[in-house]
Amino acid sequence: MAGYKHPCIHCGNLIDHDARYCIYCNSRSPFAFRCPDCLKEVEQKQSICSSCGRPLYVPCPSCAQLTFVSDNCQSCGTTLLVQCQNKRCMQMQFFQNTKCTACGKLLKNKKKRK
Repeated sequence: MAGYKHPCIHCGNLIDHDARYCIYCNSRSPFAFRCPDCLKEVEQKQSICSSCGRPLYVPCPSCAQLTFVSDNCQSCGTTLLVQCQNKRCMQMQFFQNTKCTACGKLLKNKKKRK
C-alpha cells in the first residue's frame, strides 16, 4: 500500500510521512521544529520552550541576527548545526548545545556560543 507524502517544513519538498530526515534539505526534524535541549516539539511563535524553558530565538554565530533554533539561520542561511565528535554517534547537534542529545558526550563546538 502506498504511503502518503508530506511536505518538509523547512524546504517544502514532499517526503514519506514516516521519514526521520528530509532527503532534500537534510533536516533532522522535517515535520516539526524541536527544542535543541529537550527535543520536544515547539512552534516558531514561541519565544521559549514550554518544556525546559530554553530560549528559542538566539543570535546567529555568523551574522548576529536573532534566529529561531532551527537547522539554518533565518537571515543568512548559515547552518546552526555541529557534528558530535563521538565516532559512534556523529549526530548533528545545535551549535549552542554543550552535550550531544543522542549520546550525551560533551561537544567541542568550533562556533562561538553567545
